[in-house]
Amino acid sequence: MLTKRIIPCLDTKEGRVVKGIKFVNLIDAGDPIGLASFYEKEEADELVFLDITASWEKRNIIIKLVEKTAERVFIPFTVGGGIRNLKDIYYLLRAGADKVSINTAAILNPLLIQEASLKFGNSTIVVAIDVAKIGFDWEVVINGGRTKTGLKVLDWVKKVESLGAGEILLTSMDKDGTKEGYDIKLTKIVSENVNIPIIASGGAGKPEHLHEVLVEGKADAALAASIFHKKEYSIAKVKGFLRQKGVEMRLTQEKVRGEKNNG
Repeated sequence: MLTKRIIPCLDTKEGRVVKGIKFVNLIDAGDPIGLASFYEKEEADELVFLDITASWEKRNIIIKLVEKTAERVFIPFTVGGGIRNLKDIYYLLRAGADKVSINTAAILNPLLIQEASLKFGNSTIVVAIDVAKIGFDWEVVINGGRTKTGLKVLDWVKKVESLGAGEILLTSMDKDGTKEGYDIKLTKIVSENVNIPIIASGGAGKPEHLHEVLVEGKADAALAASIFHKKEYSIAKVKGFLRQKGVEMRLTQEKVRGEKNNG
């Protein structure tokens, strides 16, 4: 059985980490380089940086931030936001990103997924998919949730897979920042309809929520922000909880003992 992953998400705007609810009402959450270093020490499996206003503002992601992160952090990290073409992907990978996440650009030019996967390898290409609940279905949205696409989520995830994406970052806009739990039904449906890994995002509020999405939702990884940024739970404690529930995690015995002694 493949081990599940815990991935802190650092949404960035103007060089700072921010967090909001349902993609709005953003508040400052800290320095991205400092947080990245902290999460590496906390034994995060990976990190995700998303420049959340780059596409809407039609500008490039901050390359300097990627370079500085690569100098300080040695766990895999994914970078997304404002990526429009193969050149953007090249520069991000050269700057030190392990993977790139494309969202709006993939909708506007689906062949970018195929071209990028062939040129850089599908293991480096993550397609981020933001969705909003519409009636009994889910619709894909772009530009930070500002623009509806008319695409149904299952149609899009299947196309994304067929074009060569290596992974999907699936975010429920309705759950984002609410801390009420992930959209389990959405995650499960997507996980059961594609064969590439799914990173579930949106709604983490306590360890039980991560357990639900990894087990019931069949996600391969759980992404979270608020509960880690605010230090409500440590990554080690969440991993310890999941391991006790029978979920295979990358967790050192030293960390397990440390959490038990402190708890």
